[in-house]
Amino acid sequence: MTAASIIISVLALLISLSTHEYCHALVSYLLGDATARRYGRLSLNPLAHIDPIGTVLVPLLGIVSGLPVIGWAKPVPFNPYNLRYHKWGAVLVGLAGPASNFLGAVIYILVLKGVLTAGLALNNLLVLFLVQLVFINVVLGLFNLIPVPPLDGAKLLETLLDSPKYRNFLLFLETRGPLILLLIIFIDAYSPISVIGSVFNAVIVAIFRLAGLGNLL
Repeated sequence: MTAASIIISVLALLISLSTHEYCHALVSYLLGDATARRYGRLSLNPLAHIDPIGTVLVPLLGIVSGLPVIGWAKPVPFNPYNLRYHKWGAVLVGLAGPASNFLGAVIYILVLKGVLTAGLALNNLLVLFLVQLVFINVVLGLFNLIPVPPLDGAKLLETLLDSPKYRNFLLFLETRGPLILLLIIFIDAYSPISVIGSVFNAVIVAIFRLAGLGNLL
């Protein structure tokens, strides 16, 4: 992998993660909680969201080594008791992140079609950068819908299972979620058939083909 492709991948991940976290902060603010704003997280500035290990070091190691590329930004703080729609407020805040990634993927696809129509070559750095933005946003959005803490999909699961009989199960997920998630990632990555990878690839291929950009894959 060349230095240029590494830089492009890291920048695309940084932009995608920052937009994701900003939208968490924005929706929490719009729903009545100013916690994220007070902590300086209501910003598109990547410096407000960077986690040195999760946003830079771990993704770089994955890109360079060929291991699964995972990454994260600093979680956006919010107080669920300040939110409107007390039952569903936290769900809306959680799902705002993946929604921003899917919307971003659509926008980058449109920009990509525009620059290709303008005559840029397929190996142009801007084209490669936009392809990476589409790819990372789709993967980031899908991955965060997995209902395991600390991912955003867990907020929806917690609300749907808001009953005393599921309390122990949700507590187990809350305390063991990160470990479970890492096991899922590495087992899937090194299995003969990668279920998660296959689903993500199928979605990405379908998106590019629907956009008439199948030749970029």
